[in-house]
Amino acid sequence: MTPPSYPPKPSPGDRIAVLSPSAGLPGLFPRPHELGLRRLREEFGLEPVEFPTTRTMGATAQQRADDIHAAFADPEVKAVMASIGGDDQLTVLPLLDRELLRANPKPFFGTSDNTNLLAYLYNTGIVGYHGASVMVQLGRPVAMDKLTADSLRAALFTSGAYDLRPAERWTDVNRDWADPATFETEPETRPGTGWTWHNADRVVEGRSWGGSVEIVSWLLMADREIAHDLSVYDGGVLFLETSEELPSATEVFRILRNMGERGLLRRFPALLMGRAKTWSFERPNSTEEGARYAAEQREAVLRALRAYAPDTLAVFDVDFGHTDPQLVIPYGGTVRVDGPAQRITVTY
Repeated sequence: MTPPSYPPKPSPGDRIAVLSPSAGLPGLFPRPHELGLRRLREEFGLEPVEFPTTRTMGATAQQRADDIHAAFADPEVKAVMASIGGDDQLTVLPLLDRELLRANPKPFFGTSDNTNLLAYLYNTGIVGYHGASVMVQLGRPVAMDKLTADSLRAALFTSGAYDLRPAERWTDVNRDWADPATFETEPETRPGTGWTWHNADRVVEGRSWGGSVEIVSWLLMADREIAHDLSVYDGGVLFLETSEELPSATEVFRILRNMGERGLLRRFPALLMGRAKTWSFERPNSTEEGARYAAEQREAVLRALRAYAPDTLAVFDVDFGHTDPQLVIPYGGTVRVDGPAQRITVTY
């Protein structure tokens, strides 16, 4: 595996590819997609360029791989961003040309199912960025959350250290994209709860790896993009988050237990756990039910750590997952977790 390095950054005025490597949901819900494209132009000064499958539901894995190749190979495109996630990007990975991507490194931004491509880029030697999809973060009704926008702007255009901050207010409740009224008011938020620290008596600095817990488990099951020599992860910072499918605490524990049994969990002396998403259209939990769900998930993670990585420094409720706002985490880049100072610093 080639150690990841940071690709060149875009500048205002540059072209950014907007792809759908997973689901072509812009074709079903154009309103948040168009809003996100407009913000890329007006607020970030970038010119979005769509590819053939960006708005195509049901595009084949080969067609999506072709778009990825075209975006990375185009010398006029300086960065790549996913429209949204999905659930089958795993099928695209075997079709990718690793040498083409390695020869044309570019910053890639995406979350959720895009953990697949981020892990692929990690093994290709390219630092990616876990965060910021066009439809969700950039397409947020009325305005982007300032914490999200500041983090994305720093990740897009700057290089160097960036201190993450806990969200002062947050939400995990979605609204119907098919309803025009959704875009007339900002999402309702509630007060932030800060970060929760565990084993916070040390400082860990290392390369980051992880992403969506569910996708990491699929990569493990398919034996894709997980190094067979686990020593490549030694000293790194693991970051994990859960999706709108709201996996049970038992499932989260079992995934981490499997990582522990494989010898993977103990390789990382620090873990950042994203704020748990506790609400979905299928499970519209009350505030009390959501708090109970989040507490059970935290205990499941701690249970796995006690069994397999008892000395690991862990931070819970960091805002980089399926909740709003969303901080950008470099994937394969440097992350410093300072327990005594209770400070998290990423290098963009």
